Amino acid sequence: MKTIKYSSACLLLMACLTACNEGIDPITPVAPGTDETAPVIKINYPSEGTLIRVKEDVTSLNIEIEVVDDIELQTASINLDGKEITAFNSFKDYRRAVEAFTYDQLGNGIHTLTVTANDLSGKTSSASVRFEKVQPYKPVYDNEQFYMPFDGDFMELVSISYAAKTGNPGFADKGKKGKALAGALDSYLTFPTQDSERGVNLLQPEFTASFWYNLNATPDRAGILVISPEDPANPTEMNNRVSGFRFFREGSATKQTFKLNAGNGEGESWFDGGDAASLDPANAGWVHMAFTISASSCAIYFNGEAVCRGDFSGIDWNDCSILSIGSGAPRFTGWAHLSDQSLTDELRIFDKALTQQEILSIFNAEK
Repeated sequence: MKTIKYSSACLLLMACLTACNEGIDPITPVAPGTDETAPVIKINYPSEGTLIRVKEDVTSLNIEIEVVDDIELQTASINLDGKEITAFNSFKDYRRAVEAFTYDQLGNGIHTLTVTANDLSGKTSSASVRFEKVQPYKPVYDNEQFYMPFDGDFMELVSISYAAKTGNPGFADKGKKGKALAGALDSYLTFPTQDSERGVNLLQPEFTASFWYNLNATPDRAGILVISPEDPANPTEMNNRVSGFRFFREGSATKQTFKLNAGNGEGESWFDGGDAASLDPANAGWVHMAFTISASSCAIYFNGEAVCRGDFSGIDWNDCSILSIGSGAPRFTGWAHLSDQSLTDELRIFDKALTQQEILSIFNAEK
């Protein structure tokens, strides 16, 4: 009886195996074919023209490559400036290699990264990219804590961080130095006034902004630089002026007047230089502008000369979390002080109310 049961079990198992294999072709070896092409290389990072900006003189570089061959890869190597820094000779997929390598001694300067690959038939190919590890920015002036040159990106170079953009702000090829920020309709930049991780703190007892400005009088009023609080009571107008500051312009096609409003926590002060702080758009060209805020006064300067000055009891920064560049929005939209379509270049912020002589020195150095 045991023999009959054993035989029956074997027959049942054979039947199952036969059923499972029905419709499946047997495995047949396939010859790899003729190796006709050399490996194809793609360098995913860094790409051609990459600019690497960090605060350190020496940093890490995360290299990412992809190599494909029609038959089988043998080796792939990575060279930096003519020196091999790593090589690969074992691949999970013998026709395609996706590899990463971190090089931790990248110094300042222009570099050439070259990837070379070989296949089993002896064919070789290589690909190269040039990129730059940019020398860290060192503040040019005492007390300088913020610098945006607007040379093709919206990076602030002291903290190595980017401003956020709204709309489509762009760049003019002919700025005061290199390129410049080109304002556009319903467009502006914002930057956090405080960021402990990046060492940003623009909310100091004293404040100076310095920049070059090329006026476009359309529209006839606009915000230029604003650090202002929110306005929950008037969310459509956003015109709370008790703290922070608002630097803006208004006027006509033939005369634009530049004004500063600042809040001390309880009220506000206006600094309007009238004709002295006005420009004719037809012949203004590039003008160096600066304004200062201290515990006792505020002032506006054109090309190093004071065009407005007055007493002030000290700035209050309550609820002032963002800097707007090129518009009053989103915190100062009252009286239609919205986006500015002028050009702005070489924006610097200082944690000190600079003297007239210090501002004149910047003007002379950059003009």
